[in-house]
Amino acid sequence: MRKRNITILIIDDEPNVCSSLQGILEDEGYTTYAAQSGEEGLKQLAQRDANIVLLDILMPGGMDGIETLRRIKNDYPDVGVIMITGHGTYEYALEAGKLGALDFIEKPLSIDKVLTRIEQALEKMRLEAENVQLKRETEERYRLIGESSAMQEIKKTIARVAPTKGRVLITGESGTGKELVARAIHNQSLRSDGLFVPVNCAAIPQELIEAELFGHERGAFTGATYRRIGKFEQADGGTIFLDEIGNMSLQTQAKVLRAIETQEFERIGGKNTIKVDNRIIAATNKDLDAEIKEGHFREDLYYRLNVIPIDIPPLRRRKKDIPLLAEHFLVQFCRENNKPKKQLSKEAMKILERYSWPGNVRELRNIIERLVIMSRGDVIEVDDLPQDLEETMTHGTPGSLRDARRQFESNFIRQSLDNNNWNIAETARQLGIERTNLYRKMRQYSISRGE
Repeated sequence: MRKRNITILIIDDEPNVCSSLQGILEDEGYTTYAAQSGEEGLKQLAQRDANIVLLDILMPGGMDGIETLRRIKNDYPDVGVIMITGHGTYEYALEAGKLGALDFIEKPLSIDKVLTRIEQALEKMRLEAENVQLKRETEERYRLIGESSAMQEIKKTIARVAPTKGRVLITGESGTGKELVARAIHNQSLRSDGLFVPVNCAAIPQELIEAELFGHERGAFTGATYRRIGKFEQADGGTIFLDEIGNMSLQTQAKVLRAIETQEFERIGGKNTIKVDNRIIAATNKDLDAEIKEGHFREDLYYRLNVIPIDIPPLRRRKKDIPLLAEHFLVQFCRENNKPKKQLSKEAMKILERYSWPGNVRELRNIIERLVIMSRGDVIEVDDLPQDLEETMTHGTPGSLRDARRQFESNFIRQSLDNNNWNIAETARQLGIERTNLYRKMRQYSISRGE
């Protein structure tokens, strides 16, 4: 922000102080005006904008500097106030700070000190404004979108759960928005001023995940050239989100269980016990009941995490949300890519609503981003859509050998699951494939129990 765009109001009962400060500040390129009482300053502030107010604490009349500060911050919260006094005391500074004053300068005034403090105050105000804007953008980016009955119920659950200390286990297919739900819980909790620290347990090699979670001391192992703070410690006072918890090894599960139970741990290679206070939210796309039966997941950890379960249905089961999500992503990606506002034609939207979305909300998000970037017109038509989406317009007999093969495989897998009472492990054994491949094919063909 250039100095000529900065306006400073000086409120001081000494005319010489006002005129001296005005001369100095205007020489520096600032715009200034002055008042010799709190009442007069407030009247002028109601008529003219100001970025900064230099405010004397002790002034004669019915309104001293502290009361003037209180009124300014109440009526003009975005105006920065720097207090000036010839009778500085700790009590004055403490009270002024509580009311929102940015700084406190004692008389006699030093020119260099005044100019430096104004620059520091402007920089602080700029950073605070950026933080507010960033928070708004983050909240918008991670906003839960959906008016289906399932999403309304999830939102109600979040509102009940967020203010408590209860641990939450979020389940659902990949791409359904498990992290969005976790962030919503954090943002509505009493810990919202603390950090939200996500950990993707599936993306971290097993030999590194303990160091990632709990940190390490310098020299703890080869390559540990410095002390590292782990995710549990980073989330102290906030929320740690353990995504894809089902991919964690049994050895790491044991250490996580202890950290959850005691809220304390040691860094790798360390001897000191570190105490933390954080909330645990976990998520998985796996059937943890089946994982427990097969010995891949600790039952005691499951019960520690699954205090409050939240299951997110796949997008194909809440198609009412597709137009809302598509519009949200259109606005987001047009803004991010400096594109003019775009919209989907009715025919294109019908295809989106008909598609089964095996990749769920994440797939929809990626496709909308692609359409925003690649489509040439302001209206996205059917011809702009990817081919696999357009194929959903055809009905009845499959149009190719590939389509017939896919339909047969989908029906065969569904029948096998029904025959085995949806026991994933037994079905995979009978089909002669790995469980992970069966899960992938179930997602590919949008196969789920109850459909």
